[in-house]
Amino acid sequence: MFEDQQRDAVEALKKADAEFRRLYQKHTELNSKVDNAEIGVLPVDDMTLSSMKKEKLQIKERLQRMWDDYHARQHIH
Repeated sequence: MFEDQQRDAVEALKKADAEFRRLYQKHTELNSKVDNAEIGVLPVDDMTLSSMKKEKLQIKERLQRMWDDYHARQHIH
């Protein structure tokens, strides 16, 4: 997530915003679990996998809104 963004800016936002940091970490964890489930390393049923994917997407969308808000505020100052 945010691979195309400047790493320094992402790190600054993670440092400045505890909620962004928490959500970013949760998204990273879910991403790893989903990847492992899809290749069979983490045994989960289809319902659980679907739920994890939905939660991951919701977190990603929230992070994107937070990033956009942060980026907009940086251009105002």
